[in-house]
Amino acid sequence: MNVVYEPRGRAREYSELACNLYRGCTHGCRYCYAPASMRTTGEKWHAQAEPRKDILRLLEKDAQRLEGDQRSILFCFLCDPYQPLERTERLTRQSLEIIAKHRLNNQVLTKGRADLILEDMALMKTARTQLGITLCFSDDATRKDWEPNASTVDDRLTILKTAHKEGIFTWVSLEPVINPDQALAVIRMAHPYVNFWKVGKLNHMKEYEQTVDWGKFLFDAETLLTKFGAKYYIKNDLRSFKMSQ
Repeated sequence: MNVVYEPRGRAREYSELACNLYRGCTHGCRYCYAPASMRTTGEKWHAQAEPRKDILRLLEKDAQRLEGDQRSILFCFLCDPYQPLERTERLTRQSLEIIAKHRLNNQVLTKGRADLILEDMALMKTARTQLGITLCFSDDATRKDWEPNASTVDDRLTILKTAHKEGIFTWVSLEPVINPDQALAVIRMAHPYVNFWKVGKLNHMKEYEQTVDWGKFLFDAETLLTKFGAKYYIKNDLRSFKMSQ
């Protein structure tokens, strides 16, 4: 069994390889696609998380097999590597130690706990980790409505500022965009500390998607990112609206 796998579809726009360390995620994000992918309900998926069976042993085996592979491994798509359970299990820290030992390219994507991430920053530097933060809202009340158990906006900005100061490559997943004004505000707030942006629209929630002029948002976002000299990638679903401008 390989725990490092090749993502498909929209996920492949983020990384050619990935590994999920936990089953379940207690952040409880309303837009989460993982329950549908895992053929379960949001209520069950978000109720609790647990380490995947033998995950570190299997990751070590895959890391040995992948030595010399230049593709980057992303932690994680179907869970958050720095959700509360990481405080006791430390699977992410141990995984980065394995990755560092085998000198594999890697990246983290998290909404996670600032204290845990700050503790791991020295290891991230050793492992050459590219640290990604999902940051879609500038207002924490809105964030709490959509991502009830995830870190605050201020926590995520603190992580980005600190990592950037430490010389760690930082990137922001500005996805899913739900409130265009807040998404643009995020760019204004965070751009000094971000090396790369990945921007994508909300999907699978038609009642919200239909309230957004995606062509206008795409134009505004690219204009702002260009103004700041930012490097960025527009995901295919959002890029398709370029023709409507």
